[in-house]
Order: sequence, then structure tokens, then C-alpha cells
Amino acid sequence: MRLTGRKKNWRDYIRSDNPAAAALLSKMGYEEKERVQVKKEFLRMITRMELDPAKERLIYGFFETYLKLTEEEEEKLMKEVEKLPEAEKIMELPISYEEKGIKKGKEIGKKEGETQGKKEVAMEMLRKGLAVELIAEVTHIGIEEIKKLKEQLSL
Repeated sequence: MRLTGRKKNWRDYIRSDNPAAAALLSKMGYEEKERVQVKKEFLRMITRMELDPAKERLIYGFFETYLKLTEEEEEKLMKEVEKLPEAEKIMELPISYEEKGIKKGKEIGKKEGETQGKKEVAMEMLRKGLAVELIAEVTHIGIEEIKKLKEQLSL
């Protein structure tokens, strides 16, 4: 059996309790301006089905592969979700913010690594006897912080 060239309309499936239908919403016919609404209805379907976390992640992963919202769209989605009766359940979905949490963690780790690297360079410059002001200028570390590093070298 062949499907017609026209994609199925996502609105025809939002009342379904079929996990596959939920996942496939991301591949159905929707307009660009409907992206936020499609994801909102997907999240509502997932909470209604009360799936175990492993199935939620699998379905969510499939959905996200084909319909990934921009940060701006995600913000709009969250404002809309807050108004829903099932908002609390949606916010409890472990998958909703895992990716953002991982991304944020990577950003924090990167910044911490950069800071640590700058401190190591500053320490080496101090060992070479360079002026605190010059080290501050080159590393973009505050003079007070460099003075603390210099005290650590003296210990």
C-alpha cells in the first residue's frame, strides 16, 4: 500500500493514545508557523499516555529529530504550556529539559576550564616575574585575583 504524496495532517492524530502517532506528529503535514503548537500537542499526548520514562525518551528523541524548536520557539512553547491544565505534568517530563541541562552543563564546564587555564597561565607568568598589571591585561583576570595567585606561589 502506498501513501499519497500529501502528508497526513497532524491535527487528525492529537486525540490518539498511540505512542507511534505521537512520535510521528513531527513528520506530518504542518506549516512553519504551527511548529510550537505541534510540539505542545505532542507533549500533551505524552503526558496523557503515562508512558514509562524509557518509552518517553524514545518517542521524544524521535520527535526531536524531525521537529527541533529554536530557543525563541521553546520560550513561546513554555509560555503556552504554563497556561494548560496539564502544565504540571508536562513540566515533570524528564525529557523536556534534559538536552538544555546537558547544554548548560557543557557551557559551565567550558567556562570553568577557560578560567582554570587562564589561572595556570597567570601562575606561570608570575613564576617568570612578570608584572601583575601586565598579567591582568593579557589574561583578563582581575588584579586582585592575580595578587591572590601570587600569594599562593609564596606559600
